[in-house]
Amino acid sequence: MRSLKHELFHSIRRSTGGISALLLCACVLTGCALPSLENRTESTALTPSQAASTKLGRAVAPGLATHADLTGIYPLSDAHVAFAARMDLIRSAQRTLDIQYYIWRNDLTGTLLLEELHAAADRGVRVRLLLDDLGIPSSLDPTLAALEAHPNIEVRLFNPFVVRKPKFIGFLTDFSRANRRMHNKSLTADSTATILGGRNIGDEYFDATNGVVFADLDVLAVGPAAADVARDFDRYWASASAYPVERIVPHADAGQLGELERKAKAIEQDPAAEAYMEALRGPHVVQKMLDETLPFEWAKTEMISDDPAKGLNNAPPEALISHQLREVLGEPTHELDLVSPYFVPATSGTQHLTGLAARGVDVLVLTNALEATDVAAVHSGYAKRRIELLTGGVHLYELRRSPISHQKKEQSPGPFGSSGSSLHAKTFTVDSRRVFVGSFNFDPRSAHLNTELGLVIESPELASQIEATFVALVPQLAYSVRLDENGKLYWIERNGDKEIRHDTEPNTTWYARLGVWMMSILPIESLL
Repeated sequence: MRSLKHELFHSIRRSTGGISALLLCACVLTGCALPSLENRTESTALTPSQAASTKLGRAVAPGLATHADLTGIYPLSDAHVAFAARMDLIRSAQRTLDIQYYIWRNDLTGTLLLEELHAAADRGVRVRLLLDDLGIPSSLDPTLAALEAHPNIEVRLFNPFVVRKPKFIGFLTDFSRANRRMHNKSLTADSTATILGGRNIGDEYFDATNGVVFADLDVLAVGPAAADVARDFDRYWASASAYPVERIVPHADAGQLGELERKAKAIEQDPAAEAYMEALRGPHVVQKMLDETLPFEWAKTEMISDDPAKGLNNAPPEALISHQLREVLGEPTHELDLVSPYFVPATSGTQHLTGLAARGVDVLVLTNALEATDVAAVHSGYAKRRIELLTGGVHLYELRRSPISHQKKEQSPGPFGSSGSSLHAKTFTVDSRRVFVGSFNFDPRSAHLNTELGLVIESPELASQIEATFVALVPQLAYSVRLDENGKLYWIERNGDKEIRHDTEPNTTWYARLGVWMMSILPIESLL
């Protein structure tokens, strides 16, 4: 008698004739087992004395001496400036680079940054690259394997998929783990300076595409908070979810990095990228930092992040970022301005926000309009709560999809980039004093499933800048959502001094609205 495995394989092959079905069958029978983590190399961030001896450490030392126990913060809202700052920070590193991202595209900006990491490793910098495996395309596997083969580069994948293509098979065989992702975003040089916030690595985050461009916000931070981010990276690097890429993807030779270098040079010389490359020759934030002329906002700053054990559902409640946010931010007493592209308050969040409004707190929320969102399912989780939020006194604004413009604009420290067609920033201010900037969305996924990272900054100056954006720009860039006397929703669009009323979601089709409504009645809110 033939074995059960043999029978099952042949049955599926006869009925489907598909390779994907055979892969799925193999995974079901073998469990798509992950490799052992035994004998991973161990490494840690630089000590304070080691960091102080670097070029970056020496450059920020005078400011740190003048502002004891404070962190220097510089907002990066302009997309081109945010990309250039990452490139320059990599070029300025002398000893270590620790990079952690949810999404890394195999496109113009992704290629240029990977090649810059390669160049840093060639000059002796230790590079540690930790990527969430859901957020990278399978086409990057050979490049990542080649980078791993470099003696100064290590690459690890968070909650990886054993079957590389199609990755969705991992959801079918190990949904509980595969559904938990690392949403953190940071780039830290010499344990001294870090860039973190809402941006992933991809053309749409840096205004290098003719498609959707995200309006976003990062900050460059130096001082105690940057050192905390470096140590936090160590936690994730050594976590039970971080697998060396060489144990997941086929091996490659470091000699194959020549292909990455050729691809990066071709991009730089491509006439289609000329305008973008020209924009990168503009203001150099990192060079100003090295020259000690960058106007940092010095503020008490606390890094908050999830325990990486959240990636395996093993983190205690007090180690979650949602708990830390409540502890650090405290309860608003007069104002809360919340910016979240994927705003899904659910029952508890709705009750919390309306409860604040009932106590006299001015609660303003900015999220994407249906016409601007890139995830309609998430919009459905927000749409079902709008009437309750408005009835409870919360002010709702929905960012319109603006035309994409590649003209140079002045940098603004607010939550909008220079030419965003869709909101992606995650920030909120409390009582005109405290500001959160990071990767956390106000939704169940950020609270319960994904790991997140951010900074809580005690800065009336930065808070007032974001609040000024709400007052001056939001009415012109976003719809004001309101209720009429019959409790029905309508949207107010301002065009200069004119107000235009919309009785259905503006610039959307009936079938798009129907799709959102149908998703809103499905029991999927906890996954959004």
